Amino acid sequence: MNDYKVDIAVIGGGPAGMAAALEAKKQGAGTVMIIERDVELGGILQQCIHDGFGLHRFQKRMAGTEYAQVFVDDIESSDIWVLTDTMVLEVTQDRVIYACNNRDGMVEIRAGAIILAMGCRERTASQVLIYGYRPAGVLTAGAVQRYINIEGYLPGRKAVILGSGDIGLIMARRMTLEHIDVQGVYEVMQSPGGLTRNIVQCLDDYGIPLHLSTTVTKIHGKKRIEGVTVARVDENRRVIPGTENYIECDLLVLAVGLIPENELSIKAGIELDSRTKGPVLDNNFMTSVPGIFAAGNVAVVFDLVDYVSQSGEIAARGAMKYLRGQIHETPKYLKTIPAGNVNFVVPQRLVAGCACRTQLFMRVKSPDKKAQLVCGEGQAQIFQRKYPFVAPPEMISCTVDVTGTGDVTVTMKEGENHG
Repeated sequence: MNDYKVDIAVIGGGPAGMAAALEAKKQGAGTVMIIERDVELGGILQQCIHDGFGLHRFQKRMAGTEYAQVFVDDIESSDIWVLTDTMVLEVTQDRVIYACNNRDGMVEIRAGAIILAMGCRERTASQVLIYGYRPAGVLTAGAVQRYINIEGYLPGRKAVILGSGDIGLIMARRMTLEHIDVQGVYEVMQSPGGLTRNIVQCLDDYGIPLHLSTTVTKIHGKKRIEGVTVARVDENRRVIPGTENYIECDLLVLAVGLIPENELSIKAGIELDSRTKGPVLDNNFMTSVPGIFAAGNVAVVFDLVDYVSQSGEIAARGAMKYLRGQIHETPKYLKTIPAGNVNFVVPQRLVAGCACRTQLFMRVKSPDKKAQLVCGEGQAQIFQRKYPFVAPPEMISCTVDVTGTGDVTVTMKEGENHG
């Protein structure tokens, strides 16, 4: 078994992991290692050839591949160790990583601090519970994206998209440009799951219909998909009898949500949040296990890659504090409490007695116009901002100055046109 000893080990070489590794070096870390299961760095950005990335960070529109390359270039010009094509099998609570690859066999990595940046994965057909067989031609939006953008393969000629997640919306446009006939996007919820800009740029601009409160109820075909049955649903997502409609297609694209990839976290005994499906974090982005931090979509599914990179940097700064002994092994915590229309807040807790600037990320429960975000610590109001429009798909971020003397309540007050 090959052994390594590093100051900081980053699991995952996507935008969160790369940003974390670079920030750790910037903060003075000696040995930093990125462990990536793919053959190269970049994560999901390798197959994102559309633009819209980097607007916050670089103030310009970039393709996902361009955004990733900025970080890859910086890593290649640094002394950061990179283990690609390497699968992590286990992370222990005393910060030992067991991994394997075809060069070294089994690998043991002992780290002063670990940053989890494994990203997320798509929900699959088996998690949607649609009646029928599982024939060829039922694919996730990410799989279709990889087939077209990287493999150069068209997986069908007539497509139906289930779910209005951002990847599905982007692929509706991409498939149309490749002359795949997109029959429509069908969303079981009453409002879209993706960003408004993607609804406009990927569906409206190309005349692709979006059917809300509608879902796929049956897949037809045994060896190859031949069509699907769609139907309207009521407010409780129950199928409305008599609304069924058969649509002929040879491709069903699933864009029905993302799940943070936390199998390693669970095995390490890290506490997870039932709402975000990621680790419970403090304002240093440290998990419930001392010395193990989390960033990016493994912590919470973000909408913008800019936030993903930012979270990696927060985790790296936290990891460096831990290495320097500036974080207590068992700190006392205060809570961030979502209230009003706020669904969740990350980080979920704050180190008691820590007076510092803290970045908060949150999503709302339902769409609203003219809403007001108010953050309070104890009896004091520490932040206030008005928003012309808020919606569940769009992550909201704000920076607050906390004194560490009381729980922080984060409230999105309803506006004049709640709905």
